[in-house]
Amino acid sequence: MDFKDSIKQLSERVIKLKDKILTEEATKNALIMPFIQCLGFDIFDPTEVIPEFVADIGIKKGEKVDYAIMKNELPIILIECKWWGENLDLHSTQLFRYFAVSKARFGLLTNGLIYRFYTDLVEPNKMDEKPFLEFDIRDIKETLIEELKKFHKSYFDIDLIVTTASELKYSNEIKSIILNELKSPTDNFVKFFINQIYFGRATEKVVSQFAEIVKKSLNQLITDIVNDKIQSALSKENTDSEKKSIDTDSSTQTVSEDTKIETTAIEMEAFYIIKSILRSKYDANRIFYKDTLNYLAILLDNNIRKTICRLFLNGTKKYILYFDLNKNEIKKEINSIDNIFNYSDILIQIVNYYDENKFIKNNQETNSLLNENEIK
Repeated sequence: MDFKDSIKQLSERVIKLKDKILTEEATKNALIMPFIQCLGFDIFDPTEVIPEFVADIGIKKGEKVDYAIMKNELPIILIECKWWGENLDLHSTQLFRYFAVSKARFGLLTNGLIYRFYTDLVEPNKMDEKPFLEFDIRDIKETLIEELKKFHKSYFDIDLIVTTASELKYSNEIKSIILNELKSPTDNFVKFFINQIYFGRATEKVVSQFAEIVKKSLNQLITDIVNDKIQSALSKENTDSEKKSIDTDSSTQTVSEDTKIETTAIEMEAFYIIKSILRSKYDANRIFYKDTLNYLAILLDNNIRKTICRLFLNGTKKYILYFDLNKNEIKKEINSIDNIFNYSDILIQIVNYYDENKFIKNNQETNSLLNENEIK
């Protein structure tokens, strides 16, 4: 059973058992421990999962957090648990104290239904007040499953998670703000539109009148966008055959093609994997992506002439494409985006070539990695 299936199975289990669980201990056993297992950790192995992990706070000894997930004998995730019926907003300070005195980079506060992941984006070694990832296990979206997968034992990479955590945190907050404005527009939000289209004074009465107009307009716009996507999907299904993939540079993209481009979650995850590979030697801010209808191009310095690789990830089969010393295309099938790590040396060599206009001197063995016959 793959990760997505195990999470969905747990979701069904939670919905079925929730109302029969009356205590915090029962919540741990029936809901939270199975979640830890979904992440690939052995809850019965004390070298991987320690229950009642001691986190002494100053002179206050014997303080314990419910679980600590371990790696190399150090805690990497602290988990504070509550009964499923409790409001988590009342308990974040407890996890905050534990986080401050441990070496863990991530904290998890959960009642078995809601899961909130924290780290220290704002100030090192001090847990942020707001989680960078939050979801309800009973209604978990596909995109969140991909983010959650990063915490799986097989894929766990602290640098990769921290790299994506900041963007994830702020994107979630932006979505929350937009959702709240759609439900009940604030005066400042309404005034933004008034200033664009109304030439009179934005009195309280005018703002009140426009509030309902703004609300209806935005909701109608979203409905139209959703309907357009549904119609587009239905049209695609009725197409007799799939279009053949054609590699095109951004200079040949038409306006109609650009409107169809949608960067998927798996493409973004692959982009961050490549950034994490290259950041050990190069400034990660120099790595960009350019999405097209058929592939995601990874670029150095946002320059199409400095293409590091191209990723074909949205079809039944997935590929990575790069160029050898003679500018010939080498296209390799990959089973999953995690296989990109197998091409780390090649990607570094390509960037070095663009950066220095030459490969690493006197390293014939490493340079030969760009020969197709050398790739396993």
